[in-house]
Amino acid sequence: MTSALAPTAITADGPLPTDPQAVVEAFLAAGTTADMTVASALLADDIVYVNVGMPTVRGRDRVLKVLSGLGRPGVGFEVYLHAISAAGGTVLTERTDVLTFGPVRMQFWVAGRFDVVDGEITLWRDAFDYVDILRATVRGLLGAVVPPLRPAAPTSVSAAPGKRPLARG
Repeated sequence: MTSALAPTAITADGPLPTDPQAVVEAFLAAGTTADMTVASALLADDIVYVNVGMPTVRGRDRVLKVLSGLGRPGVGFEVYLHAISAAGGTVLTERTDVLTFGPVRMQFWVAGRFDVVDGEITLWRDAFDYVDILRATVRGLLGAVVPPLRPAAPTSVSAAPGKRPLARG
């Protein structure tokens, strides 16, 4: 992952961050490595997880169950932060999320809101364009068959979220 766009990771044996932006970055980074120990430590027991337009997931255990799929063989998650801003305990992100399923690479724009209280995420709300998700799925499937069509990861914070160049080679 491009370092300028990567969220700041922490290790499971290190101290947990309490600054809201650091908490969110550590949580997103934990998703990229499927580190559910770190992810769990950063979630409140009563977290509310909303993908706008989909059913709400309530509670740490249920959210971790949703995220547990990231640790399956052949499944991956990447996140590229284009912008992140915090005001008090609210952290807003603009990012490119990537889901991989074997050779299928789906990249799409996401706007997120995280509310952090006492170092724990109490609200995680993501919004995205379903047409963009459809486009990312089609492009991912085509890229699995014709690798030059596979989208490349964004290389700068000024790259338009969800709009990646084609992979080279």
